[in-house]
Amino acid sequence: MRMRHIRLLAATGTAVAALALSACGGDGTGTKDEGASRPVSPTTTAGRTPSATPTTAAGAGTANSTPVTRTHAPGTRTGGTRTTGTGGPVVLCNGANTTVTARPVSRPLNHMLITVRNTGAKTCELTYYPVLRFDEMQWAPQAAKDTQPQAVTTLAPGESGYAGVLLSAADGSGQGGTTGHRLTVMFQGRTPNSDGGPSATPALPAKGVYYDSSLTMTYWQQNADDALNW
Repeated sequence: MRMRHIRLLAATGTAVAALALSACGGDGTGTKDEGASRPVSPTTTAGRTPSATPTTAAGAGTANSTPVTRTHAPGTRTGGTRTTGTGGPVVLCNGANTTVTARPVSRPLNHMLITVRNTGAKTCELTYYPVLRFDEMQWAPQAAKDTQPQAVTTLAPGESGYAGVLLSAADGSGQGGTTGHRLTVMFQGRTPNSDGGPSATPALPAKGVYYDSSLTMTYWQQNADDALNW
């Protein structure tokens, strides 16, 4: 009877020990089970990959970017014709749609005024400056850079544009002086030194026009005073 009681106590102790080990998750060695759960990081959601950092769409501005402002000349260009903001066509002024005169003036001294009048039905532009050639002249006179206007000289039908010409130096410092009897006025296109169309040959005084190496002209101007006072 005593022996049976001892065996019952031993069995009960073994069961209690097994329950204790199971509750602690241990294996009896004091080492924690490798499969035990770990706390989830507050920045990560269990079972889901964090979303990528948002990217800026192509062309979108950033917070510290500086806006770019672009300015455009009014109207659009198609070939040799420009269209104004109101839809009206603008063509180049040249010998085909204008009348051109060349008149020596008394003041300023040794100057000549070239006048171009738009005789066409469309608005036209005088680009850059006139290219002048007396008789068979073999050199090209240059324009005075400081006479370049802020905007292209534009002529509505019936309006006129102007260019002033310094024919010779007042102090006699010019070289190769000669008298020209025929003047050709050539027009430039929408890029420098390009062909702007038919030239013009305005009449000169019967005695001709004296010029020397000082020969210089202005850019095309909207009024005659600007063409002569430079």
